[in-house]
Amino acid sequence: MPARDHSHSVMRIGPVQIGTHRDRHGHTKHAAVCTADRCGWSADYSSQAAAQLAARTHRCRVR
Repeated sequence: MPARDHSHSVMRIGPVQIGTHRDRHGHTKHAAVCTADRCGWSADYSSQAAAQLAARTHRCRVR
């Protein structure tokens, strides 16, 4: 049976989207993903506050 691949509680801060999901071990994670073209930055965090801080301080290297 394939794992469900979706996020919930999605919010946007600038070009970065933050979504809450469960990893393959069942732990809740918060993913921050930059949606700017050719940026490619993303990271998982264990708290939503950490993901929001990363989203607020993220600067795309590609402009």
